[in-house]
Amino acid sequence: MSGRVDSFAILTQPSAIPTKPKLEKRVDEGAIAERARAEGFPSRQPPKPTALAKRQQCRNRHLGIKATDEAAKRFYKIAGARNLRHGELLRLALHALQRAGV
Repeated sequence: MSGRVDSFAILTQPSAIPTKPKLEKRVDEGAIAERARAEGFPSRQPPKPTALAKRQQCRNRHLGIKATDEAAKRFYKIAGARNLRHGELLRLALHALQRAGV
């Protein structure tokens, strides 16, 4: 056999490590939430989705389009002037083209 010593041979049972007792809740969670609202602290909960966000869920698709600089600038300028999302502007433009019979 090798001349190595088994370091764990003397351990028969794991030693009991003393742990600190769990502290009781000192303040009611509702009281903390109420105080946070009163002091103006933001909530850690995610904001509730708006009607616009609910309408747009699961319908967005990525549409990679190559365009000239002039066309891109016109697109962004129109979207900004009308305060529209890019997808909504594209939908309106396609609708207008369809109505025009193009």
